[in-house]
Amino acid sequence: MTNETTMFLVIAAGLALAGCGPASPERAYATCSERARAALGPTGTFSIGTGSGGTRTGASISISTDYLAGRDPQEVYQSCYTQMTGTAPTRPLSL
Repeated sequence: MTNETTMFLVIAAGLALAGCGPASPERAYATCSERARAALGPTGTFSIGTGSGGTRTGASISISTDYLAGRDPQEVYQSCYTQMTGTAPTRPLSL
C-alpha cells in the first residue's frame, strides 16, 4: 500500500466517524419531541386536490412502537435525547 493510499484511507475513516458524534441539542430536541408526540397516539393526514388530471385524494396513518408499547411520552423524550446527545435534556418537553 502506498503512502497516498494510506493517507486517503485515514482521511476517509475520519470523515466517516465525524458523522457518528453526538447530535446538537437543537436537533435532539426537534427529533425527540416529534418522537414523544408520536407516543401520544396515532397520527395521520388526509389530502384532497383537483387539477387537470382530475380529483386526487390521499390519506396516511402512523402508529409508533412507543405508543403500542404504552410508553410515557416524557420518558420517550428523555431517553431519546440522552441517546442522541449523551447528556440529559437541557430543555423541557413541550407537547
